[in-house]
Amino acid sequence: MIRPPAFLIAAACLATAHGEPTTGFHADRLKAMETAVRTSVAAGRVPGAVLWLEHSGTAWHKAIGDRAIQPKRETLTEDTIYDAASLTKVIATTTAVMKLHERGKIGLDDPVSRHIPGFAGNGRDPITVRHLLTHHSGLPAGIASKDDWHGTDRAIELACALVPTGPPGTVYRYSDANFILLGKIVEIVSCVPLDTYCEREIFRPLGMKDTGFRRFDPVAIPPPPVKDVTRIAPTTLQPDGTPLRGIVHDPTSRRMGGVAGHAGLFLTASDLAKFCRMLLNGGRLGKSRILGQATVDLMTGVRSPDGSARRGFGWDIDSPHAGQRGGHFPLGGFGHTGWTGPSVWIDPFSNTFLIFLTNRNHPSENGSAGELRNQLATYAAEAVRDFNFLHVPGSLPPIPAAQPERRAPSEPRPVLNGIDVLARDGFDRLKGMKIGLVTNASGIDRNGRSTIDVLKAAPKVKLTALFSPEHGLRAQSEAEKIPDTKDAATGLPVYSLYGERKAPTAAQLAGLDALVFDIQDAGCRFYTYVSTLTHCMEATSATGIRMIVLDRANPIGSRVEGAVLTEPRSFVGIHEIPLRHGMTLGELALLIHAERKLTGKLSVVACEGGNPVTWFDLTGLPWRNPSPNLRNPTAILLYPGVGMLEFCKLSVGRGTDSPFEIIGAPYVDDLVLAAALNRTAPAGIRFTPVRFTPASSVFANTECRGVRLTVTDRDAVRAASLGLVLADTLHRLYPDKLGLDACLKLLGDRPTLEAIKAGTPVKRIEATWRPGLHRFEERRKPHLLYPRT
Repeated sequence: MIRPPAFLIAAACLATAHGEPTTGFHADRLKAMETAVRTSVAAGRVPGAVLWLEHSGTAWHKAIGDRAIQPKRETLTEDTIYDAASLTKVIATTTAVMKLHERGKIGLDDPVSRHIPGFAGNGRDPITVRHLLTHHSGLPAGIASKDDWHGTDRAIELACALVPTGPPGTVYRYSDANFILLGKIVEIVSCVPLDTYCEREIFRPLGMKDTGFRRFDPVAIPPPPVKDVTRIAPTTLQPDGTPLRGIVHDPTSRRMGGVAGHAGLFLTASDLAKFCRMLLNGGRLGKSRILGQATVDLMTGVRSPDGSARRGFGWDIDSPHAGQRGGHFPLGGFGHTGWTGPSVWIDPFSNTFLIFLTNRNHPSENGSAGELRNQLATYAAEAVRDFNFLHVPGSLPPIPAAQPERRAPSEPRPVLNGIDVLARDGFDRLKGMKIGLVTNASGIDRNGRSTIDVLKAAPKVKLTALFSPEHGLRAQSEAEKIPDTKDAATGLPVYSLYGERKAPTAAQLAGLDALVFDIQDAGCRFYTYVSTLTHCMEATSATGIRMIVLDRANPIGSRVEGAVLTEPRSFVGIHEIPLRHGMTLGELALLIHAERKLTGKLSVVACEGGNPVTWFDLTGLPWRNPSPNLRNPTAILLYPGVGMLEFCKLSVGRGTDSPFEIIGAPYVDDLVLAAALNRTAPAGIRFTPVRFTPASSVFANTECRGVRLTVTDRDAVRAASLGLVLADTLHRLYPDKLGLDACLKLLGDRPTLEAIKAGTPVKRIEATWRPGLHRFEERRKPHLLYPRT
């Protein structure tokens, strides 16, 4: 069964407003959470609390206790609006800064003085945006709140006058001043007030209708009465005996009129849950993209420059303030707390978050929430039924001894490929089956073990035959045809699917219950493993056995580009997809199976954990060459554009130590070609003249002159467009020698070939692709297993 991504099921919350136990949680642990809050209420530590625990789209939420005690008691409701205090730092300010960073408006290593000219720091070592975000600026904890001052301008003057107690980047000190300055930077860069920017760019797109700053005139002390406060939880009593209600509790933010980078936000638990879902979904919720996945990873990984406290950008990972992680959630999650009592903890490993909203300083500052936060997080982890990091004795069922590998907090969030998910679940989907396996050396688990070895040792699974694609079982052969062999390690027959046949025969499949497919793809249409997959699905449909695809990450991410195949299908163009399709093999299997109306039983063991449609180095997976000449992620990125030309009279680097990173031929002038290509300035690529002699393949043992391709910005690279630039430039310089017509089979679109030959500008050729790409995007939507940013 394919497990849907969390963002597809988040809207289908199974919890009730009354906090009844829900599927996916242990009822006794939910009860323990409720009891912990009631105990704190009875002890006078908090008046009440709203809890929200959510795991993979299933939520339990409940209001316990009172919203207010003085001047009269009010029963708490789940839609109560709380003073978020320092949660403002991460929900509003950090998100705003990172959004502006994404847009190129704020550099993380920008000196603060670049944006706030009056800021001097210590006058020697520049304090940067990065230092402010990680609380490593060396600035004191805050600015004076007792002196008679009012207004944001005066607050910034005071912050600029602060003297650091040490060089930036050397000492961790949690400081409101850092985020007061960041809030001002957001205002200066965006040209609108902080509250306006956050409402427009974050809260409104996410549907956080009850979230926002509550601005007022700071000169009016005490502040004027606030209207519509019935749902707002009050905080400390003022000298006249009335509580602060609808006006920020933090005294510095109050003097700034309720809008500041460190405090001032008000919100509800349901709104904060939307924000947490957005982060777990890689920066997107529904149709709203707030941040990119890479930005979320950047923000929530360890970014502190020393080892004294692990902080992300804004977010707390493992500092002395991170007690709200509890006793079980592993390192690598992130959260924050607020002075008035609220906290949030997000655990990406288990797709879980816990929200705790309270007003512990009502009616006085004598309340406390620290111990309760820790208890709640511990019970929350125990409440999640499929939580894999602990075993709690008593009423909870045992957790299997095998546990998923934990990542260090500074590493990318790990992807579990299909084989890892299969093993984690005890091979339940294969138990009792006799199976064949289509694989090669790229079929490995997270620990580098061959899928062959993993399945051979799997309990109650009988692996009886192996099938190999192009390049053979070890992914090392360059032969045009590969014969059947026997695997020396297991003694199993190895049937070649790149020899006399391209698909398994009925005789080879006879007696099998399922054919399992586990090979690393390259994300490109003419890479032949998707063709082997297609032929296997056709063969299993014809014989009636089940096809099971163990999904793997797409190493060049989710970008879609290039012409959709219009030429007749072939082994290097098996289906009508673009040159760079942006899909995993599991998703392609679902698309092709549906569009070809295959009748066989197909299932995909989907990837879990991190994002499987991103750059390979962000997946946390071990690298293994999927074929002899794709030796690193850079080569795979360039492959759709450079490889498109390899049927021409041109070396693409095969037979050298840099395949697909150099191109050339004996007839090329390397200096002329490099200059011509650099004038075209394809995004993210530079060209250097080079001479090389391939040991094999095209122009073997002959000196070639050409260019080396250097990636300067991989996010900007458009591989299909690069292919156009290479083809156009080489054809203009060497029309009688290149043999451009030979690239049609890999290019897959005759109108594109004719346009190149006619000298049509690249941008105009790209425009002709758009209708087909738009139709493809619509075609693939029902078959996507993972969110796209």
